[in-house]
Amino acid sequence: MSFGVKTNERPGTRAQVRYVRLSAYKAREVLDLIRNQPVDRALEILQFSERDPAIVISKCLVSAIANAEHNDGLPADELYVSACYADEGPTLKRWRPRARGRATRIRKRTCHITVIVSRYSDEQLAEIRRREDAKGSSAGGRSRDAAAARRRRVARSRGEDTATEAKAAEAEVDEASDDAEQAEQEEIAEAVAEAGTDDAVVEEAADELDATDEAAGDDEGDTADDDSDGGDAETEEQD
Repeated sequence: MSFGVKTNERPGTRAQVRYVRLSAYKAREVLDLIRNQPVDRALEILQFSERDPAIVISKCLVSAIANAEHNDGLPADELYVSACYADEGPTLKRWRPRARGRATRIRKRTCHITVIVSRYSDEQLAEIRRREDAKGSSAGGRSRDAAAARRRRVARSRGEDTATEAKAAEAEVDEASDDAEQAEQEEIAEAVAEAGTDDAVVEEAADELDATDEAAGDDEGDTADDDSDGGDAETEEQD
């Protein structure tokens, strides 16, 4: 607070709310939060403040910004809260009955809230814009790094999904082969049960299975012999 200058002589555009039904002490606690702040930052502080005086003070600040724009032709993005204060208004006296026929005075305080906004100087505006540009460039670098990290996470998750799908397909193939083998065994058991428990029938079924296995082994052996003969022929041709 600068001494020697009256409150009504301070430079800037002002707005005032008179006879507000709250104490000056409570209003000053909120006004201390927005003093020397840019108007957009001050409005944000008042919006998220949990104190009731912030509602009235925000309206007063919006009125001061509108006065600066329409009356003085100042852009809103170049304004800041240069001064804000609350003066005591008249106090309303009320009475409350107490014990043994006595009465106690109730003081309902009022106040006058004043908000003054001013334009930053050219040097201050240049410094503010320089800081915003530096902050924007650093934020852009952080955003690029975050985007690259996100791409890496997505690629890693896609690779894990592909491996999971391959494992699931292998498990399905193994399960299908087990089901086929179990079905074959069940068919043999049903055939044996229908034919009876004669040892000759059981031996005949076992012989048929052995013959089938031997035939499959002979086929594989012939295929291997053909492959070896083909390899010998190729070797002779090369010689």
